[in-house]
Amino acid sequence: MNKEASIPFAKFWSRFANPFHRVDSPPPVGLYRFYLWCLKGAFPVIALGCAASMVAGILEAYSALLLGWVVDHALASGREFFFEQNLWLLLGALVFFLALRPLAFGISSMISSTLVTPNVTAQVLSRLHRHTLEQSVSFFDEDFAGRIAQKQLQTSRAVTDTVVEFVNVVSFAVASLLGSAALLVSIDTRIAIMLAVWLVIYGGLIRWFLPRIRSRSGARAHARSTLSGQIVDTVTNIRTVKLFAHSRFEDRAAIDALEIFRHKALEFGQIASAFRFALMAASGLLPVALTGGALLLWSQGVASAGDIVATGAVSLRISQMSGWVSFTLMAVYSNIGESEDGMRTLAVEHRLPDRADAIELQRAAGRIEFTDVSFAYGRRKGGVEQIDLLIEPGEHVGLVGHSGAGKSTLAALLMRLYDPSVGTIFLDGFDLRTLSQESLRRQISMVTQETAMFNRSAYENIAYGRPGASTDDVVKAAKKAMAHDFISGLQDPHGRTGYDAYLGERGARLSGGQRQRIALARAVLKDAPILILDEATSALDSTVETSIQSALRHVTTGRTVIAIAHRLSTILQMDRIIVLQDGRIVEQGTHDELLSQGGAFAKHWDQQIGGFIGMNADES
Repeated sequence: MNKEASIPFAKFWSRFANPFHRVDSPPPVGLYRFYLWCLKGAFPVIALGCAASMVAGILEAYSALLLGWVVDHALASGREFFFEQNLWLLLGALVFFLALRPLAFGISSMISSTLVTPNVTAQVLSRLHRHTLEQSVSFFDEDFAGRIAQKQLQTSRAVTDTVVEFVNVVSFAVASLLGSAALLVSIDTRIAIMLAVWLVIYGGLIRWFLPRIRSRSGARAHARSTLSGQIVDTVTNIRTVKLFAHSRFEDRAAIDALEIFRHKALEFGQIASAFRFALMAASGLLPVALTGGALLLWSQGVASAGDIVATGAVSLRISQMSGWVSFTLMAVYSNIGESEDGMRTLAVEHRLPDRADAIELQRAAGRIEFTDVSFAYGRRKGGVEQIDLLIEPGEHVGLVGHSGAGKSTLAALLMRLYDPSVGTIFLDGFDLRTLSQESLRRQISMVTQETAMFNRSAYENIAYGRPGASTDDVVKAAKKAMAHDFISGLQDPHGRTGYDAYLGERGARLSGGQRQRIALARAVLKDAPILILDEATSALDSTVETSIQSALRHVTTGRTVIAIAHRLSTILQMDRIIVLQDGRIVEQGTHDELLSQGGAFAKHWDQQIGGFIGMNADES
């Protein structure tokens, strides 16, 4: 069933706004322009909400005028003839209070709650999330995952709340004040002048307090997101916490972050309390001044009793509304502060943007060339240096070397997770920087040592390699990766079984070998012309590894394969082995050629084989 059809008015309202409309420009740094970027396309909806709120505000102001007319006519007619002489006035008042006024407020509320709020929330969050997803890997490497997610949710909520409060309160209050001012002018200009003087005092308090509220709210939001990031980081790595018996250490880290948040929250609370006291004092001054002025004019025969009632009603209403508005403005400025804090984190230019004329590469042949490539992750040392390497289509190449030699760095550069600081990488003759990143990564399947699992079903995790794949294709891929049998026996805490069973966060319900087999099945299903295996069978036992190696030989036929390995036995069948040392290529050739050279590979081989023989001898 269509989800929109099940929600009254949803399909109707969706015609007014498309909250998922893509904005090609990045979010600007600058609060005013950032808000414009977030809300672009929603302004007609916001304007409609403001107009409905202002109509309700004007009617609210003139309810006092209507009350004053009733009082004046009652005094003029006397008790005996009041209802007889004022029937139409009373009927008009009934229509106003029982129909017109409720209708105006109802329409305003309906527009705000069914059109403005859900659409603005969806629009802002989708734009921030889309921009964040397109950031480079280094953006995520430098921050907490929980903090980034918190910033997205915090900023979208803050921007939405700012808009909703402006529509519901600020527009309403402005219209009410304008209507009230016009009403007081009709009674006596001097009372209207008193209102103007009070508004200057009220505005001065607002101007002094709100910037301070904004800055302290931003500091509080920053502390909150840091606290959230700390907690998420601990929970995400809870196995490590337990294994090292560091619960107290993590508790201390959380308390330190919580103490900073508490301190910032107290600072915000202090300025908020002072603001409330000042505004309540100012609000109490207004009815005293306006009602007292109206009484003085009545004593001089200038104003009627109805004018006193109308002035008193208006002054009390404005007094009450000023407190309401002040709290709303405090919330608005708090939200602005939180939006500003989120903007500093999220409104960051993409470090690896696609070119405007980026090429959408179709299925590649798989010819890879590194030309004088150097990259050090922004450090002076590390990474790779002056790499010249040509891999022909369909060639199977092994990369070996000690940890930190640069093997995984080459794979990351080929995936364009980073751009080399020097040199160029080509795929089928195209500079990687001229290709769209999405089309480039569609050409490459990669299975890493630390496999990534979503907390979704086994089926969804495998189908992630090719969204929309049929069930038969998913099962075939699982069988090739030797994963079908254990998947068939899965069951999660909610009773889902087999391919429908959820794997837990980061695949927590699976062993390391099972996670790698699902990752292999995902890569098999993707069917990309280039396959990168980064210690892809390291978590498997020897029997399963032998079976998968056999299956991989069929899968890798006709594909360019780059296998990164510490266990040299896994790359014996490679067409060529590249030996890396300190980020440079020091040797390359077949297994037999490298052994005969007696160089770095031969020494590494002797260490592994010698250690294996020695271990077996000890066991004997």
